Amino acid sequence: MTTTATNRASVDGGSSRPAVGRRPRRLIRSPKHSLQTLAFFAPGVILFGYFAWWPMVSSVILSLQETNLVAEPSWVWLENYAFIFTDPLLWKAVQNTLLFAGISIVLGFPLPLFLATVMSEFRRLGGLFRVLVYLPAAVPPVVAVLLWKWFYEPTPDGVFNTILGTIGIGPLPWLESTSWAIPSLVLAATWSAAGNTVLIYLAALTSIPTELYDAAEVDGAGIWRRVWHITLPQMRGVMLILLLVQIIATMQTFIEPFVMTDGGPQNSTVTVLLLIYRYAFNYGDYGGAAALSVLLAIVLGIISAIYLRVTRTWSTT
Repeated sequence: MTTTATNRASVDGGSSRPAVGRRPRRLIRSPKHSLQTLAFFAPGVILFGYFAWWPMVSSVILSLQETNLVAEPSWVWLENYAFIFTDPLLWKAVQNTLLFAGISIVLGFPLPLFLATVMSEFRRLGGLFRVLVYLPAAVPPVVAVLLWKWFYEPTPDGVFNTILGTIGIGPLPWLESTSWAIPSLVLAATWSAAGNTVLIYLAALTSIPTELYDAAEVDGAGIWRRVWHITLPQMRGVMLILLLVQIIATMQTFIEPFVMTDGGPQNSTVTVLLLIYRYAFNYGDYGGAAALSVLLAIVLGIISAIYLRVTRTWSTT
């Protein structure tokens, strides 16, 4: 009996497996280590909270007040929100914003992907193409918009009208037409923003294993089959994220309608962000501007949540 117990004890003692029912040891951090970690992250958290979250809280508070930012504010609670929904220009601004976003996505989403795919095939001139594509992003936004406004000169001597006149088209009114104004703004915005997106797609293309393309070429697949069966599936996650970013950005368009048309003609290019600007700096209604900003943030948050929920499985399958 003693020998048997000793053998069992020696076997159990030499085994690397823990005994049945024994709880694993937990890593206990000392209070000093926890304080060091907290001290390391505290400055970043404080700065982020002050510059990111506090403006949001201040906007919510301001949306419940009536103030000119000088005198003591008075609480009006939800009256600013009620006033916004009675403004007939709000629904015109929402319609224009959705139209701008829709045309921008149809035109501006596939274009950078197409350019990046074509540029990846020309490897010798890839550096030159990258510089040319990114050049619009290096131009200050206001300068780029003023340049496009000059291009859109409605007279026959305008740049675009001169080009169209060589083939017997025009002159077109461009920014002075309620039908052409929004597409003209979309074209300028797409030109300015495409460079950054192209570079992101090019970076994503470099992560695709070259063995996939080599195997496809051996099987006789052409460039379009390689793009459809290899490039697009491999870049699906990046494409979905960039689409969400573009939706949010186009819903907040401001520079193009503000500088090029000031919301005209006949309020056909008034966007939600431009209407917020008018509330604050034209009408002096800072509470109404803050209320509309809060509503826009809520709508964008809901759209983002629904989009991420719907596309959660698409990016992994």
